Amino acid sequence: MKPWAIGGLLVAAVLAGAATYLARRPPAQTPAAAGPVVEAAPAQLVATLPVFELADREGTLRSLRDWPDRSLIVNFWATWCAPCRREIPLLMKIQRDHGGEGFQVIGIAADFRDKVLAYADEMKLDYPLLIGEQEALDAAGAFGVEAIGFPFTVFSDRQGRIVAAHFGELHAEQAEIILGAVRRVNAGQQTPQQARAEIERALRALPPPDDDA
Repeated sequence: MKPWAIGGLLVAAVLAGAATYLARRPPAQTPAAAGPVVEAAPAQLVATLPVFELADREGTLRSLRDWPDRSLIVNFWATWCAPCRREIPLLMKIQRDHGGEGFQVIGIAADFRDKVLAYADEMKLDYPLLIGEQEALDAAGAFGVEAIGFPFTVFSDRQGRIVAAHFGELHAEQAEIILGAVRRVNAGQQTPQQARAEIERALRALPPPDDDA
């Protein structure tokens, strides 16, 4: 069975075959691949972007508040995680295509700094990157997530309210559905709660992504 996720927004499907990452386990003890993703219960996720600081590529401490009036796409990842590596080109495309309308991708790498910097240079990663080991896992915990499977991506509106949380590899069709909902929240056409319900229905209607395409 191919790994796929319905896309999930606070109600996320299991991504079979993805790497499992426990939010309190340091990277050195984490296996490169494991079984089903461990998911946080929807009620555990916070309503707004939490406050924490992590070092960027230059070693400067940054907070999510350093990107005010932007709709953030906060992506937790690690270099050993195959689905994380696969979705990086999509995240870069989202930044290029939608940055001008107020979307901002922020990568948070829960991994060893030297490995992250080398991989980011190899990929020519062009969006802001925050790096930590236990600190990055603590940042995931600040979202209310005790145990997650990487990758894990949070979408916020311009006010910092969490509109969607996607567990597993993000695909283009899923991203467009979520970004469209964030636009409607920003325009005052929907509340975050209404947007989540609509996203869930739309994601469930999508066929499983073809990972060999």
